[in-house]
Amino acid sequence: MLRLSATPDKERGAAGVLVAAMMLVLIGAGALAVDTGQIYAERAQLQNAADAGAMAAAQQCHAAGSCTVSQALTWARELTGPNSNDGATTVDSVDLSVPNQVTVATSTLNGSNGAGFLTKLFASALNAPPITVRAGATASIAPPGGATAFPLAISDCQYDLSGAAVTGAVQLIKYQPGSGTCTSTSGHVIPGGFGWLAQSGTCTATTDAAHTVPTDTGANYPGSCDATLTAWRTTILAGGTVEGTFPVYDDAGGTGIHGWFHIRGYATFKIIGWAFSGGGTPKVFRETMPYVGSAANECSGSCRGIIGQFVKYESIDSAGDSSGTGPDLGSVIIRLIK
Repeated sequence: MLRLSATPDKERGAAGVLVAAMMLVLIGAGALAVDTGQIYAERAQLQNAADAGAMAAAQQCHAAGSCTVSQALTWARELTGPNSNDGATTVDSVDLSVPNQVTVATSTLNGSNGAGFLTKLFASALNAPPITVRAGATASIAPPGGATAFPLAISDCQYDLSGAAVTGAVQLIKYQPGSGTCTSTSGHVIPGGFGWLAQSGTCTATTDAAHTVPTDTGANYPGSCDATLTAWRTTILAGGTVEGTFPVYDDAGGTGIHGWFHIRGYATFKIIGWAFSGGGTPKVFRETMPYVGSAANECSGSCRGIIGQFVKYESIDSAGDSSGTGPDLGSVIIRLIK
C-alpha cells in the first residue's frame, strides 16, 4: 500500500507577499499620479495669479508715472488672490529693476489654513514632504511698434500732449495745418496731399515705427471710410468716446504717387468732430461750436480736418503684440512677455 507523506510546501504564502508588495507599488504610483495632477493644477492657478498681478502692477505703475516696489506689491496682491481657485496666493516678490517691466513671483498659500504648501497630498502616507509650488510672470510697458488703424497720419509738430499731461488741449488738425515743418510751400505737407496713407484694407493702413509708408494721393477723403465714420458718429451720439491711435510722422517727401511719410511713433486722439471733403453725413460731424471748445477749433466752410485732443492710452494685450523702438507718445501696450 502506498502512503502519501505530508511534506511541507516551501512556497506557500509567496503569492500573498507578492500581492502586498505590488499593492505598495500601486498605491505609491496612484499617489504620485494624483499628487502630480494637484501640483500641476496649483501651478496653473499660480500662473494665472502671477499674470494678473504683473499686468495690474504694470498698468498702475504706468498710470501713476512711476511707482515703488511697495506700491507695485500692493497692486499685484489685489489681483493675485481673486485669480486663484482658493482665493489665496502668496506674492513672494515684485521686481522693478528692469525699466518698463514688472516681474511678479507667486507661491502656494493654502486658502483654508494659510499654509505655504499643499495639504492632503496622498504621498504623505509614504512619508513624502509637503510641496510648495511657485510661478512667475513679467509684464512690459512699451510703445506700439506698429498699428493697423484709420489711414491718416498726423504731423509731430501738431502733437502737444506733454509727458505729464493726461489729456492734451482740444485742437483742430487741418489739411493745411500751418507753416514751417508742418507743411510744404503750397500749404500741404506733401503738394496735393494731406496725411492720407495708402490703405492696406477697408479704411485701414498698416504702418511700422521708424519706417516710411506711401501716401494716398490727393486731399480727398477715402470713401471706403463711410462705415467707420458712421460707427464713430453713433458712438459719440450715444455718449461714448471714440479714441483712435494714429501714426505720427516727423518727415515727409515726394509728390503724387511717390509721396511718403516717415513714421515716428503712435499717439491716441480722442475724436470730437470732423469735416472731410464731400460734405454731408457721415463726412461732416460736430465740426463747429459748441462741440469744439472754441471758435478757433471750428472747421467750417472750405476747412477739412478733425477736431479732438491727444490722450494717454493703454492697450492691455496679454496675448502679446508688437512693441517698437519709437518714442513714448502716451500710447503704450502692456503685455506679458514671460
